[in-house]
Amino acid sequence: MIANIEQEFAEISDFWSPRVVADVNDQCVKLAKIKGEFVWHDHADEDELFFIYKGSVTIRYRDRDDAVLTAGDMHVVPKGVEHNPKADEECWVILFEPSETKHTGDVIVAGTKSLADQRAHQGSASA
Repeated sequence: MIANIEQEFAEISDFWSPRVVADVNDQCVKLAKIKGEFVWHDHADEDELFFIYKGSVTIRYRDRDDAVLTAGDMHVVPKGVEHNPKADEECWVILFEPSETKHTGDVIVAGTKSLADQRAHQGSASA
């Protein structure tokens, strides 16, 4: 499989709507464009790696210092830790997380995307 990151990001039109672009072992590689504030949530059993491709984001925490990330930075949100990403301007993020990771953890909001939704562009909604 060959994928071009710029072309994949160009296909994303909605903020906070991750797109699975590759699977590596039991991990998903997802791209997302983010802007504004997301939702407080955690992933009880999975770590989540944020790699900032373009722009900047603050990963806010309730129990520790915020992580301010800019292009080229990586940060791991540990499993079970409540967090809320916030980007004042458009930010392009590459996420690495186990395939079973729920978009918003156990918090369900209007923008929550199932794994099938995150794979819909692949022509199959199977997860």
